[in-house]
Amino acid sequence: MDVIRSHAERLPALDDRWSVRPVERSELVRGLVAGGVAGPEVSHALDNVLRNIRLLCERDPDKQFGMTGVSSMTSGAVLRLVEEAAGFRAGNRIGGPVPVDPERVLDACGAAGARLGIAASAGARIVLATGHPRGLDHLYIELGRLLQDRGARILTPADGAWWTDPDGGRRWIRYHEGLAMLTDEDRPRHTHEDVAMSRILSAARPDLVVADHGFAGAAIERGIETVSIADVNDPALLVARAQGRTEHVIVMDDNVSPEAYWPCFQAIAARMP
Repeated sequence: MDVIRSHAERLPALDDRWSVRPVERSELVRGLVAGGVAGPEVSHALDNVLRNIRLLCERDPDKQFGMTGVSSMTSGAVLRLVEEAAGFRAGNRIGGPVPVDPERVLDACGAAGARLGIAASAGARIVLATGHPRGLDHLYIELGRLLQDRGARILTPADGAWWTDPDGGRRWIRYHEGLAMLTDEDRPRHTHEDVAMSRILSAARPDLVVADHGFAGAAIERGIETVSIADVNDPALLVARAQGRTEHVIVMDDNVSPEAYWPCFQAIAARMP
């Protein structure tokens, strides 16, 4: 904890972190580790990762993120995809923390930034959406501003659309500063479901989607180019990438403090022309 605190004390002020500027890669690595976005110990233990891989392979809808065909691989093959993306080897272990290599996070952010920069300069119509509000929302909102500054159009289709879920609760699509979220009558909700994005895509077909969870899965299922974020215990998007259905998947802890994702923002911004 003292090491993390000393890292945090050396980080720039919040406003500076989210202002586009040249940043040394070593500073970005320190920021990812200090914020818990990547590093030797992130939020999911290996047994949890293995459990979710098994559930995906058993065709659990909650793990498929609205995509067909992502349960066709063996558990071992899916684990290898996660290992490669995160930069670790499970070996014979069945427990313990799953590390995420911060260098791989930065590489993935940079590649995504290059693609987003090209899309923005071409005036692409983009939908931003998250199933992890209060975690990833600040990153998406700042990316949306950056994309708009570079020529993209941020769409907000189906804003205010609502329906009743199977449990009888009402659900709404709401946008906050251009970012789509699923809400109930009180607050934004964490969700793996594809229902909200399916309704968004019924209202408009964007050129590109930046999203996670079922929001990303629904877009990929419909053949829309998608830049996505996935945690180590949510392998469906990595399977979709292995199948050639999507290209850019950033693997990292997707539910830490919203302010902690500033290194991802800077790495993406640095590659946007």
